[in-house]
Amino acid sequence: MVSKNIFLNILFRVLILTLTCIALGWALFQEKNYMVAGITGVVIFIESSLLIYYLNRTNRKLAFFFDAIKNEDSTLYFPEYIRNKSLKELNSSLNKVNGLIQKVKMENKQQEQYYQTILEHTATGILTFNENGNILHANTAAKRLIGLEVLTHVMQVSRVDNKLYQVLLQIKSQEHRLVSLKTERGTVQLSLKATSMLAGSKQLMLIAIQDIKNELDAKEIESWVKLIRVLTHEIMNSIAPITSLSESLSRFFMNNGKARRKEEIDERVIANTIKGLEIIKDRGKGLVSFVDSYRRLTRLPKPEKKIIPLKELLEKIKLLAGAFDESQSIALTVGLEQPDLTINADEKQISQVILNLVKNAFQSVGDKHDGEVKIIASLEKDGQTCIKVQDNGPGIPSEIQDEIFVPFFTTRENGSGIGLSLSRQILKLHGGSLKVNSVPNQLTEFCMKL
Repeated sequence: MVSKNIFLNILFRVLILTLTCIALGWALFQEKNYMVAGITGVVIFIESSLLIYYLNRTNRKLAFFFDAIKNEDSTLYFPEYIRNKSLKELNSSLNKVNGLIQKVKMENKQQEQYYQTILEHTATGILTFNENGNILHANTAAKRLIGLEVLTHVMQVSRVDNKLYQVLLQIKSQEHRLVSLKTERGTVQLSLKATSMLAGSKQLMLIAIQDIKNELDAKEIESWVKLIRVLTHEIMNSIAPITSLSESLSRFFMNNGKARRKEEIDERVIANTIKGLEIIKDRGKGLVSFVDSYRRLTRLPKPEKKIIPLKELLEKIKLLAGAFDESQSIALTVGLEQPDLTINADEKQISQVILNLVKNAFQSVGDKHDGEVKIIASLEKDGQTCIKVQDNGPGIPSEIQDEIFVPFFTTRENGSGIGLSLSRQILKLHGGSLKVNSVPNQLTEFCMKL
């Protein structure tokens, strides 16, 4: 509506100017009346000046409006009570647009304050800095975890802990790092996760900081409880029969609290005593073997790493796995997604882990007529090498998947319960991990990441 009125107004002025120019031509060339032509020329000058003034006034008003918006001037107001209808409607429209802009800015400001309040009250530290290290935002939790009341530049972190400062400089997008930090409150374990983002033309790094010491302590306590429970179970299974048998044997040689005479001891008592002592000896050996297993678990040698071609390693594993009793009835296949794949590891220790996983897979499949075990090596997107050992056995129930890596936990009658815990420990010494994924009666997969 405003543009239509302005258009009509300009059109009317142009038409008047055009008619005046025609009149000037008529008076000058047709009537040769130079006085009328002079007056008409003056009128044309006035009309042209008024048209230019009208256009400039509208342009100046629009320029002033946009400058006010650019400078975030919220006091801008154009008078609406004027006689010129087109200008009145223009002023009214500009005031409405300005009102809408101010409303959006107010809503954005309220939303910004809302998110700011959330960030300030969250327990996770949020740190945002640019390529120059200037910190654009650091919430209260971030300052508290780092131990600084004022945080404006990443370099300030070096005064608290140089290691944390170096991590902040080197951390990449989507990377997760753990840092141990000593503060006045004691040692804290910080978990840092980075995300890069583009704000306009500037590259920003957002760091989420969490204190995971309490979680680690809880996990440690949980692990100790599980280990103690298993140790208690195993030790009691060995000690209880020895204690009971010792009491039974002592009754053979005691009567009313006194030792029996030699004449009262017959061959049956001697035979039972020998049998009982044999049982005590076997139980004692079992207990010694159990303690030795624990010693092996806690005294693993440091890996002697070297570059190992996986193709050669898996061919050796396949050959060694052929010595297992189950290998005659269960198919074992080996596959590499990249033929030239290599790992930096201790060959003996890694071979021990893979052979242990293959043996477990064979035992899981059992007598299944279509039983199959696979070893698959591949390079993951994160740059880690993954060696998977898969089988199509009955699987591992979800409720015990967290238990199978606990030392001495076993579901097999003759199992030692240290194979998987030993394997995971070896992988940790290599800086890797061992995880399990199992779908009952379909697929069980152990993934070694290096």
